[in-house]
Amino acid sequence: MKIYIVYDSEGGHTEALARSIAEGASREAQAEVHIHHVHSASVYDLADMDAIIWGCPGHFGTISSGLKAWIDKLGHLWANGKLINKIGAVFCTTATQHGGLESTMVSLMTPMLHHGMIIVGLPGNIPENALYGSYYGVGITCPIDKDELISEQGKALGRALGERVAQVTKKFILV
Repeated sequence: MKIYIVYDSEGGHTEALARSIAEGASREAQAEVHIHHVHSASVYDLADMDAIIWGCPGHFGTISSGLKAWIDKLGHLWANGKLINKIGAVFCTTATQHGGLESTMVSLMTPMLHHGMIIVGLPGNIPENALYGSYYGVGITCPIDKDELISEQGKALGRALGERVAQVTKKFILV
């Protein structure tokens, strides 16, 4: 089972969240996790993946320009139906509360829906999600005045999303 994580990160916060997601996905024994910054990620690799997770910092409630430019290169995959029925999930970070986390995640999901992907979010039975997270994926506000890039709750949510994507992907590809 191949899981591809691609992220845009400017200050390291979104990269730290991506690494937590990869850690969670790696907990599934059959998971082969690939993690790439948007500048080193290849859109051509996606056709061979079973699950795709992408994320970025939220910029005024929408996708960062770096990830958006990368997503815009997926036209040939769309035209050939190469991402249909792949599992997808999204994540983002912001610097302020109410900084557009959920609108950014919805914006990140829209291309996945156009490609016919099956989107996985986080259910409410995950303890950290009940008070801190979102059902759409992982969206966290990063501490900008501390040395840590993301909080322990943010790391836990990242691991939970990665693990959930791996579990759902495993069930889906074994059908």
